[in-house]
Amino acid sequence: MNAGREAPKLPKTIKPCADLILSLTNQFCAEHLDEEYASLCRHLVVKLARKRPSPLLRGDLRIWAAAVIYTIGGLNFLFDRSQQPHLTTDELSALTGVPKSTMANKAKLIRDTLKLNHFSFEFLRRELVERNPAAWLILFNGVLVDARMMPPEVQEEARRLGLIPDLPLSGEDGQG
Repeated sequence: MNAGREAPKLPKTIKPCADLILSLTNQFCAEHLDEEYASLCRHLVVKLARKRPSPLLRGDLRIWAAAVIYTIGGLNFLFDRSQQPHLTTDELSALTGVPKSTMANKAKLIRDTLKLNHFSFEFLRRELVERNPAAWLILFNGVLVDARMMPPEVQEEARRLGLIPDLPLSGEDGQG
């Protein structure tokens, strides 16, 4: 079973709403984006569903789904023509049936609620995390270092502590 597709454990009060939003985002990503976007959208929906009180309990679930895609897309430069996959905000609006301004306003609410920005590495596509040097900076003996240049045992401890992303990297054997 694909771990990304397992049903998330959510409170009973929010589960029906979250399930519908997840269904909409999964379908959209399957048709227009990719599985990595779908996985990031699922992660975001689960985070929102677990907030107390969950904002997902109020409003049109179709708008929430579009705003989740818009939020993840914005964090991952989906609207930048040089990125693949790529969609414009107009295309996203047309495909979801939700006006751009409505998506943007709800996406701002999501970003503010979860304090998201381009350093929210848990919501970024793998290639963006791999290329972002800030994701790998740690303090080691009082010195700021790139964890990728440290011995494997230091990298593993930094991962365990959640200081760096849990991505296997080439060069982890200390050979660069």
